[in-house]
Amino acid sequence: MVSGDLVEKAVDEWLGSGSDEERDSDLSEYHRSVLIKCVFIGVCVLIAFVVAGFAISIGEYEISFTDTYIRIWEHITGNVTDTIEDGVVWRMRLPRVIGGVLAGSALAVCGVAMQSMLKNPLADTYTTGISSGASLGATLAICAGVTIFGGDYSVVVNAFLFSLVPMMMILAVSKMNNASVTTIIMAGIAVMYLFNACNTVLKLWATDEALANVYSWSVGSLTGLMWDDVTVMAAFVIPGMVLIQLVSRQLNKLTMGDECARSLGVDVERFRLACLLITSLVAASVVCFTGLIGFIGLVCPHIARMFIGSDNRLLLPASAAFGAALLLVADVIGRVIISPNTLQVGVVTAFIGAPIFLYLVVKNKGSGW
Repeated sequence: MVSGDLVEKAVDEWLGSGSDEERDSDLSEYHRSVLIKCVFIGVCVLIAFVVAGFAISIGEYEISFTDTYIRIWEHITGNVTDTIEDGVVWRMRLPRVIGGVLAGSALAVCGVAMQSMLKNPLADTYTTGISSGASLGATLAICAGVTIFGGDYSVVVNAFLFSLVPMMMILAVSKMNNASVTTIIMAGIAVMYLFNACNTVLKLWATDEALANVYSWSVGSLTGLMWDDVTVMAAFVIPGMVLIQLVSRQLNKLTMGDECARSLGVDVERFRLACLLITSLVAASVVCFTGLIGFIGLVCPHIARMFIGSDNRLLLPASAAFGAALLLVADVIGRVIISPNTLQVGVVTAFIGAPIFLYLVVKNKGSGW
């Protein structure tokens, strides 16, 4: 009873503290913060929408910006007026754009989740060895002809399955020790170096053609994505991102420290491993189709955090929107900068992401992340 009276007294004092001007100032600052967050997400979505239309319009068969969305609407409504442009837009170019949106948003969301659950600003899909595992699977299929599943999707299936191997190794190590941040990061780094060494050995006996194919896959590209690829990718990416969004409150608790999270009812070890499993599946479903696209999962969360803050409930969708926009912009730059040749999107994201990341390092010097 006494504790209840103390709580009521504290609430009354808080509500009554400060002048009307101070309360109005705090309320105005809150509204301004909300407006900034909404504007940031809205601008990212708008940029993605505009760049998507431009990406569909460019190519050997030129289509105007407005006609791209007209053709999409006609196809959806079943009222196709130009079968040639409909085929170019819907069958050839739209899957690449949708795949870019899925890949960019998924990698950014995985970056947010990993940085939050590992409390490490450098965490992304490379940290836990997912990318190196996918690279080894693709190299085995291309250079050595070792495939788990034959056919046109042999490289994709190999990359997907091998990208999950680091996650299973980390789970095994965590069971022997514990699912601490240090254990996961150290195990991921060890697996990454091991798989990179295997990659190097395989390339020593590869033919020139195989080496060229491995290089093309390793730098990341949206070229060649079709509706079947996008459908499979979406089947993993969308449910995975929804699940990560649903546990955003628990991620917030985890960022306050393991002990604090436990006191708030979070089973830290089990939750961290579950998040690792979800992010691994999402990232693997992207990497196996696009190859290794760097810096999206590393840079996008930090830039979004500058506008949104550290609340994962808003940071996750904001990073997804920004990641989709950035990857589409990078893809368009790669297609037009040395036209008619194409610069792989992974190269462009590295050129864009590396200077931005260096700026963030300098900007946050001595102040933490």
